[in-house]
Amino acid sequence: MNEITRDVVIIGAGAAGLTAANELRKKGLSVAVLEARDRVGGRLWTDVIDGAMLEIGGQWISPDQTALQETVAELGLSTYDRYREGDSVYIGPDGTLSRFTGEHFPVSEETGREIDRITEMLDAMTAEIDADRPWAHPKAAEWDAISWLEWLKAQTSDDEAVRNLAFPTGSAMLTKPVATVSLLQSLHMAASAGSYSHLVDADFILDKRVVGGLQQVPILLAERLGEDVFLEQPVRFLEWGDDGVTARADGMIVHARHALLAHAPVLYDRISFVPPLPRRQHQMHQHISMGFVIKVHAVYETPFWRDKGLSGTAFSPYELSHEAYDNTNHGDERGTLVGFVSDLNADGVFELSAEERKARILESLSHYYGEEAKNPVVYYESDWGSEEWTRGAYAASFDLGGLSRYGKDLREAVGPIHFACSDMAGAGFQHVDGAIRMGRLVAEQIVAQVRA
Repeated sequence: MNEITRDVVIIGAGAAGLTAANELRKKGLSVAVLEARDRVGGRLWTDVIDGAMLEIGGQWISPDQTALQETVAELGLSTYDRYREGDSVYIGPDGTLSRFTGEHFPVSEETGREIDRITEMLDAMTAEIDADRPWAHPKAAEWDAISWLEWLKAQTSDDEAVRNLAFPTGSAMLTKPVATVSLLQSLHMAASAGSYSHLVDADFILDKRVVGGLQQVPILLAERLGEDVFLEQPVRFLEWGDDGVTARADGMIVHARHALLAHAPVLYDRISFVPPLPRRQHQMHQHISMGFVIKVHAVYETPFWRDKGLSGTAFSPYELSHEAYDNTNHGDERGTLVGFVSDLNADGVFELSAEERKARILESLSHYYGEEAKNPVVYYESDWGSEEWTRGAYAASFDLGGLSRYGKDLREAVGPIHFACSDMAGAGFQHVDGAIRMGRLVAEQIVAQVRA
């Protein structure tokens, strides 16, 4: 068995771990990055399926994600705008499709007023939240004790307004049933993007893509580390104490002064800690879980919706696929749609056979785009819930009451063991931008400790 010694052992070769590794190397520290998968990138994964390049994982960059923008530019990558010319579509409670432009859904005047009124409230509340310390708000415990759905229903009796207000942070981002997500968790999600309004605005939050795929970010970061990245090395044991750590993986042992766990918190229990982590950590980790969403890729011979004057952007809280977009690759003559099936809807379709599930999802897409949507030349479902080293998507979040109770402990180091991933970011929470920010932050902390 290979046995090596480094200053820092990093567990997880996603954006957070690889960013931290590169920052530590710049400061003169030696590193070893151990990755359980046979690839780098974590929840970033660009692959070719049946001849089509698909972004199986994360892919978009928004204007506020400056850490990711800096990294993309520094790596020499190019970006392009998501296609958005033409009309968006919205399907209401009676199944009627309406075409519209701008960020306001074509609902009744009364419903529109309710949405605007509550959005203004939410933006004001979000402005009070410190994305890095949401638990510090004076009303944190109160807001964490009420579900997102319960709070919205207390503000209005308009069901269509409630559904449209709920899904940006619920089904669309946290990807959990809105009755299981707290108001505080929803406000934190909004604060991480700058405002609730930003999450509602698809042209903001889903702004640009990287030519060739976003997984190039971790791939290029890993290339800089060369032989210090070790694939197919899931860490089984982590022994720790005042004198450092010893990580034992399937094919190697790494002795180090510090360890950085750079993967989702739901995977901490895959490691046996010797001695065990403190009681606080054991309790906290039981109140964190992944969301669940299916990312559906449908590739067509041409982007036929554009000929109809459609942008490809589609929404409906009443559809199986609650949102969908034109996801055509840069310079590709074929057209690609990406749709999302979240939380309870995702649970339901996975009770069906693969063929039945595909038919149901394509039927939903056809309600937005027409019968042509039922006949893609390539069809693929990103099912991160069945991926052993991820277990859900997009990210982990707390249950009701968990954020105010345990949030302050999530990033706290335990002796020589540090933690960093997008799931614990402030700005950029559950995005690649947040992973990069956390990688930089923890690298700084480790360097400061080493030089103290």
